[in-house]
Amino acid sequence: MNDLLLTAPFADIKQRIIQYTEMIQSSSMVHIHAPSDLEGLLALSMVEAACLDLGVKYRRRFLPSRKFIPRDERIEPEPVKEGLLVFIDPFEDTWSLEELPSTDYIHITPLSVSVRLGSKQHQRRGALDVVAQCAAMAAQLVPNGSKVRLLRPFTGSGLWLREALDTTFDPIHTSIRDHLREEGSLRIVPLPEVPQPAPNMVPGLSQRMLMRLQKGWSSMDVDERTLALSELVLPTLTQPGLSTPRLEELVWHRLVIGTSNIDVMSHVFLAQQDWPDDAASSKIYASKLADIFLSTGHLVPDDPSTG
Repeated sequence: MNDLLLTAPFADIKQRIIQYTEMIQSSSMVHIHAPSDLEGLLALSMVEAACLDLGVKYRRRFLPSRKFIPRDERIEPEPVKEGLLVFIDPFEDTWSLEELPSTDYIHITPLSVSVRLGSKQHQRRGALDVVAQCAAMAAQLVPNGSKVRLLRPFTGSGLWLREALDTTFDPIHTSIRDHLREEGSLRIVPLPEVPQPAPNMVPGLSQRMLMRLQKGWSSMDVDERTLALSELVLPTLTQPGLSTPRLEELVWHRLVIGTSNIDVMSHVFLAQQDWPDDAASSKIYASKLADIFLSTGHLVPDDPSTG
């Protein structure tokens, strides 16, 4: 794996991530707390993977899901009697690093960072989510750990779950996506090259036309593929609720792990669909799914029809 901390999104917070890893390495016990939402599970699993690879003693705890917390309340960390608390707070407001309050525990919250992209190196700002931060922290702790490498393709999944792509191009998401491709953690392919993408991710998309396109895709040249995809997507442009940047990712930039039948975005979509609607079940589900994720590197079976 290539060093995430050397990429543009982490330039502003590199030293903070290094400080966190040093705190974990020197602790006799690590407590990892996160809400029982998909964002919390993904981030917590990154840290847990590093603890497993390192042999660090740890305990994890899933807190109530955001949907069961009143709007005027915040998820608060639960105190621990001994060791180091890693409190993952994905739904906190995005903080700038210099304004983040100091704590006696590790507080992982979305951070505002700047990146420079393109030949002219124009500066743009964006939010670096908790999943990406935890993935970078895990890789810093144990760069070649088997569990850390297994979960690596999901580094940008928290950014996909955030709302930034619903309004505009997200430079943080794009930078991390391209980094994962360049290091070989995943492939970027157009929608027809995913054998079993989750249905209903693109409103108005004809599954029948997609299946027909998949069958003929290998025999088409570049111009034919471009035209066919444009025709497939045209009816979706009139559908509300899906931004152009997100639609472009779903059509042209599917993220696939090796020879997997489904893509990372489909993993996230299907896991969200199956999430329970009550507080107690959410915690149990999150814990069981974390075990599966850490064992297989998948959120859903590689062939969803068998799950």
